[in-house]
Amino acid sequence: MSKPYYTRKNLITIALTMAYSFIFIFVGLCLDANYTIVKKSNPIAAIGEMLNFKPIEVSVTGFVCLILVAIYISVFVALVLYEKRYATVNNKKPYSPKMIVTYGLSFLTCLVLSLGVGILIQKPLDGENIGNLMLFIWQSLQLSLCIYIVLFALVGCILMFVVNFILVDKPFRAYDKNEPVTFEEEASIDVTSNFDASVNPNVTGGVAIEGVGGFGGGEQSVVRKAEELDDREKVFPALSMIDDEYDGYAVEKIDTDTYNLEEICVRFRNYLAKEEKLYFDIDTIRFFVSGFAASHFMILEGLSGTGKSSLPRYFAKFINAEVLFIPVQATWRDKSNLIGYFNDFAKTYSESEFLISLYKANYNPDKLHFFVLDEMNISRVEYYFADFLSVLEYPENEWQIKIMQLPYNFIPPAKLEEGIIQIPTNSYFLGTANKDDSTFTITDKVYDRAITIDFEERNVPFTVKGDVETINISQSHLEGLFNEAKQNQTNQLSKSDYDKFQTITDFIYEKFDITFGNRILNQITELVPVFVACGGKKEDALDFLLSRKVISKIEGRFEEYVKGALKELLVLITKTYGASVLTRSEKTIHSLMRRL
Repeated sequence: MSKPYYTRKNLITIALTMAYSFIFIFVGLCLDANYTIVKKSNPIAAIGEMLNFKPIEVSVTGFVCLILVAIYISVFVALVLYEKRYATVNNKKPYSPKMIVTYGLSFLTCLVLSLGVGILIQKPLDGENIGNLMLFIWQSLQLSLCIYIVLFALVGCILMFVVNFILVDKPFRAYDKNEPVTFEEEASIDVTSNFDASVNPNVTGGVAIEGVGGFGGGEQSVVRKAEELDDREKVFPALSMIDDEYDGYAVEKIDTDTYNLEEICVRFRNYLAKEEKLYFDIDTIRFFVSGFAASHFMILEGLSGTGKSSLPRYFAKFINAEVLFIPVQATWRDKSNLIGYFNDFAKTYSESEFLISLYKANYNPDKLHFFVLDEMNISRVEYYFADFLSVLEYPENEWQIKIMQLPYNFIPPAKLEEGIIQIPTNSYFLGTANKDDSTFTITDKVYDRAITIDFEERNVPFTVKGDVETINISQSHLEGLFNEAKQNQTNQLSKSDYDKFQTITDFIYEKFDITFGNRILNQITELVPVFVACGGKKEDALDFLLSRKVISKIEGRFEEYVKGALKELLVLITKTYGASVLTRSEKTIHSLMRRL
């Protein structure tokens, strides 16, 4: 937005205040007992006599004071609206004690610059003259306010009549829900199609939303008429409140520190150790941070109690970001479990906490938002998260989820145009996953779309050296660091690096018929330079991706040739990279061989 600190509502209020200021000046001119500008027989002077106003002769300096008061009335209103909007934009409470003091100081400043200056220029500067001036200003304020209210009501009545006369044959939103309403072109709309993705083929979301049974009931929403929907404040109460909070304007920028990626990783590791008593090796932190450059979806997998949930929680706290934990339930079957559903009986949308946070993230595009699906594989990920897995593969401007088809004549919340919510680029989705009998196996198509980090063992405590204070990191700064790292040729893989890596992957394809597509190749291109910028080595990044994206797919293969082929692969890795260079891949191969 070019003017984020003034909304349309603000400008309307300022315009109405300026109109009052002109009326105030005009009334003062009419009440002047000298009648130097307006005739004595004017109706406003007559009203003043009826109200027993004291006739006061005003000099030129009195008119100057009158004009100053009128100007600073408008200035005060504009200043307070700016301050209130400034507080909202910068995530502060508009009615906190500090802001109320700010409004009070603004009032005193405008009072001094109007009445104070007006009094000082009076001649003679005595008590009688000042008293008459104050009475004249007060009488002008009283009468101008009465006239303003009457004119406002009169104009409002005229506009109400004209608008409704012109639109007399059009449907009206504020109707009684118990009265049947007929439309000239269509009497009712069957919105069982409200949840049909075919309305917009470019947007995912063709799952029918359950009705009576809530989640997982399997029954499609019953037929309802479009005219039965109430105002958006009742259908989407939480989303509408967010619109009111931000006045429809997004917060463009937030304060950020200018640390580089390596400094962020080191400081975060130290912070975890000293403040939270959590100990991670530095490469885990580097993979965690650089993983966001390659995918907006990350899986933290491994043993219980190894810090999977703590890592995103404390990272958000460390960089002053937003984080929401969503406990996944075993009954989850579709996207309605995440983003809510329309309640046909209440005629309102059941807004989930996930939907509310995602909606609010659109108003804070420069603030990082993390959404953590806790124990994500307690239900099948490809069921309830399918739409997100799909759209995150599209270009960023097409990251859209259709939550419902809106009926005719319904005005949705500001960021829910046509029933579609945008997934902003400041949103990152993380899932924690355990490996036990109570969970489902995560399929390859989910793994391929995510950056997966294994937590297999506890790390050894270490002594912290360095600063552990929390910092502020914005989305724009983090994205800038990612782009800078990717464009640095020193961080990028050379042709020799690609050739060596392809030697390994070609062997795996030949022996195990396992390969990877452009998606994983893109992840390699995106992650490796950023990992190097975090202070890591290219070989460690390739090792991480090779073990997680390729070699891990051999698990579950028990053919006779597999063990021999794994031994050959181990020899090839040592020959190509040297011994103990791709340690993660070697460890994974040894683990697979022990099971055969």
